Amino acid sequence: MPLNLSQKRILEILSKHKDTDSVSKLCDRLLASLILLNLLAIILESVPAIGTRFSTGFIIFELFSVFIFTAEYSLRIWVSAVDKNRPGKTPFTKRLNYLFSFTGIIDLLSILPSILFMFVALDLRWIRVLRLIRLLKFSHYSPALEDLISALNEEKNAFIAAVYLFLIALFFSSTLMYIAENEIQPGAFSSIPETMWWSLITLTTVGYGDVIPVTALGKVIGGLTALMGICVVALLTGIVATAYVNQISTRRQIITAEISHALEDGKITKQELNKIYRLKNELHLSDEYTETLMKLMSKQSKE
Repeated sequence: MPLNLSQKRILEILSKHKDTDSVSKLCDRLLASLILLNLLAIILESVPAIGTRFSTGFIIFELFSVFIFTAEYSLRIWVSAVDKNRPGKTPFTKRLNYLFSFTGIIDLLSILPSILFMFVALDLRWIRVLRLIRLLKFSHYSPALEDLISALNEEKNAFIAAVYLFLIALFFSSTLMYIAENEIQPGAFSSIPETMWWSLITLTTVGYGDVIPVTALGKVIGGLTALMGICVVALLTGIVATAYVNQISTRRQIITAEISHALEDGKITKQELNKIYRLKNELHLSDEYTETLMKLMSKQSKE
């Protein structure tokens, strides 16, 4: 297939790849590999012996990465004007929507620290931390990560409510523990903000043991805080897990309904098969699952 560099073709390449689009698949894999290599470079650069010896190589690699990610970001802005799935009536509003979307902001932040470092004196340690934002770009190339983000978005009200309960437990337990332990341990529980460290570690059931209550009241509060932590963390975990499972279940119901519709006449035509596989790709379902489901439903329809 000849290389067509029109806006629509570049949009297809930069969008989630289809099994039949080898160029899009290759682009996704190369960009994902570059992100992982950036993570490896950040880790190795922090080792004094390696960072000093290969400092020039790290700088060249960083400049190359910034160039690639900047080109990708610029192309995504350009092609967003013809993206039918993006809100907006005009090319300008579509591009504006991308710029202020989650993915657009992540794409910008992945290159901005390094560009600023070229013109402004910044702490190199913070530059390394901010470069880790590039890991969030995996949402472009990982359907599983995209599904998780989508699931959280669908259950955001329940998730926010659970986080709200967690914050209430954090502030409540911190205040009570400060009152109970401040006089006996003024160094460990010097203020409510200082006590929040103990509350956070206890609520998340980590329990480092660096700060512990010694009074009877403090131990009672500590026990209740641990119990609250188990409940709230389990609630947060349950919301995420349920949202993810529900999303997968909904997608499987959609593909099942499509296959059932195709089998109404007793067989699946080539056109119907292509439609099923397009839907399978959009829903991020595996070939194995779809083929097994079609075989099972075909067998059941003949019985």
